Order: sequence, then structure tokens, then C-alpha cells
Amino acid sequence: MRIGVVSDTHDNLTNVRRIVELFNAAGVERVVHTGDITQARTLEVLARLDAPLVGVFGNNDQERDALERAAAALDVHLVDPPLSLRWAGRSITVVHDPEHLHPERVREADVALHGHTHRRVVEARDGTLHFNPGECAGWMPGCNVVGVLDLVTLGVDLLHF
Repeated sequence: MRIGVVSDTHDNLTNVRRIVELFNAAGVERVVHTGDITQARTLEVLARLDAPLVGVFGNNDQERDALERAAAALDVHLVDPPLSLRWAGRSITVVHDPEHLHPERVREADVALHGHTHRRVVEARDGTLHFNPGECAGWMPGCNVVGVLDLVTLGVDLLHF
């Protein structure tokens, strides 16, 4: 199973449209957003994904009521972190801020996904893959990237745009 991983879109709708195109072209089966969606209109664009979307709220998701209403209307599973998933036989924990990756939760996970820092992390630590695709909000032009994670091999493909 290949999943798309995106973080910190910060309502950059131009980039979000491109992210949808990239994930749809990659044929991912699911997409995880690790927080900082910011506004409900971003979820409306992400609803164009060919795959189901799940995610967590981030520290900049301050329009919480609007995001929750949009998520419910668009069949997006969006929760306070941590989010625990079990896909393709893999245990996945999702948070926004890596400071919230509690050791006991990470120890039990095959994959720990996070965002918040806008810095790429692809690192195996004590048997757990830690992954943050990095910047995609357009704050650093030319550095936009999202990730595709293969849950069978735990290999990561970075999609730059």
C-alpha cells in the first residue's frame, strides 16, 4: 500500500491543487495530512483526491469549527493528535508537532508521521520510521515537497514541485 503524506499546507491553495495532482498521478491509496491545514477551503480542494484523506489538527488550525464542519461534509477523518492507524499490517502514529511523539507510542509504531517544522525527516530510529516530507506551504520557493510512503517496504519517494 502506498500512501501520500503532506503537512503544513497553510491554506496555499495553488500548492494544494498541485499536491492533489501529484498524489492522484502517483496512485496513492490513502493520504495523511499531519496538520496546519488552516482553513476549510483547503479541505474542499483536498476533497479532489482520488484517495481517502485522514489527518490531525495542527497549531495553526484555529478555524476549528469550520474545519470540523468541512471535514464532516467531505468525509475527511480529522482529529486531535495523536492519530493511530493500522494499514497494510503497519502501525502508524500521526502527530503535528514532533515534540508530541511520546516514546511509548513511538516504540509501538512502525511509522511516526509529523509536520510542524517544515523540515524533511526520513530517519529510522529504534525500528520506527520517522517521516516528515517537509515544506509544501510555499514559504521557501523551489523547496516544495510531499511524500509517498510504501507501507510494505517503508520506502519513501519525495515528490518535488
